[in-house]
Amino acid sequence: MDIDFQRLGAYERYKLMASLIVPRPIALVTTLGANGVVNAAPFSMFNMLGEDPPLVFISVNKHQDGRLKDTAANILRSGEFVVHLTDEAMSAQMHACGTALPPHQSELDHAGLTAAPSQCVGPPRIVEAPVAFECVLHERIETDSRYIFLGRILWLTVRDGLVDTQRWRVRLQDYHPVGRFGASFYVKTGERFAIDAGTSNGIDEI
Repeated sequence: MDIDFQRLGAYERYKLMASLIVPRPIALVTTLGANGVVNAAPFSMFNMLGEDPPLVFISVNKHQDGRLKDTAANILRSGEFVVHLTDEAMSAQMHACGTALPPHQSELDHAGLTAAPSQCVGPPRIVEAPVAFECVLHERIETDSRYIFLGRILWLTVRDGLVDTQRWRVRLQDYHPVGRFGASFYVKTGERFAIDAGTSNGIDEI
């Protein structure tokens, strides 16, 4: 089957891309509203871009009426946000943070998550998350449908025991993030397999 993307509408393109480019890591992002309320929202259009400088990106869609989501509005105003990775233990709470709430209500309270002060930025980190990257806005890209925010990582907080700081290796046997698999479907990462490193052409291709 061949599909001409130029002949499809945005909705059809989104459905195909979001269901085929999987699994995707999930960023649970905290920001601060102008009223001081902590906003938390999950985004699966998210990944790392490089290590020098250390960059991640999140892609935040615009409402059809042109209004901005709270996450986008808060990042544009303050230039700060915290990206968390979600594991199996907090996956239901992460999903609950996707509930549409008025700006005066915090998704953390709604989902039963705990906030703790960050080291370098105003938005707090989430205690239950195994990984929290404190970011400042490095660059933004605006399209007709989205804001794409490139965040430069200033600080990393990880669950105790997750990182071996002698070798700078993550103890993967203790790390169980979940991924997005389209619609409300998620995947676990417990079933893993290794491929002989000698068959790889280099780390950039992995």
